[in-house]
Amino acid sequence: MAKGQEGGSAPLEPMTGNVPIMILAAGQSVRMRGSDKLAEPVDGIPLLTAQVRKAIATGQPVHVALPSLNHPRVRLLNDLPVTILAAPDAKEGMGGSLRNAVAQLPDCNAFMILLADLPEITASDLETLIASRAANPCHLIWRGATQTGAPGHPIIFDESLRPAFATLTGDHGGDSIIRPRLDQTLLVPLPADHARRDLDTPEEWAAWRTETGR
Repeated sequence: MAKGQEGGSAPLEPMTGNVPIMILAAGQSVRMRGSDKLAEPVDGIPLLTAQVRKAIATGQPVHVALPSLNHPRVRLLNDLPVTILAAPDAKEGMGGSLRNAVAQLPDCNAFMILLADLPEITASDLETLIASRAANPCHLIWRGATQTGAPGHPIIFDESLRPAFATLTGDHGGDSIIRPRLDQTLLVPLPADHARRDLDTPEEWAAWRTETGR
């Protein structure tokens, strides 16, 4: 069942061990003009619920960042084995959400950031990224990319980069962490545009449903 973060630390895991997945779901969905994109149905299931289920299917610990522990999106997580992380600074932008949520993740050797609004991402994509980290340990960042190599999401960060998240601001996510470390970043191609296809407006949702029939 979904629960709030209670603190505490877990033992560090080897390279093949746990990679906690943090689903970033604290945005305000302002471009949807009154509706919540994370509640939009994908194959009959609310998008956030679907994303969480994909993350759970990898067998990794799953955390979901929301603006608060009693946010309306909590209802989309009922009975799912996840930990909710409160991100009260989400109103600042993605930087605030990441700053709040990453600080609450358990001790680990690496963690994955997964955007909640990528409807084409699959559990297999997440497993591919985790496997790429295990197979290519001489990096600090492992980043999902499109089939043609355009960088996207999700992204795995080495634990040594966690302190850098404490100073994030604005709405540029982790760009300030990634840009200086491009030579330490492994791009991992995922099928088609899975890594970059996000839907932020009612028009984009309508066009996607017409295109995919989903």
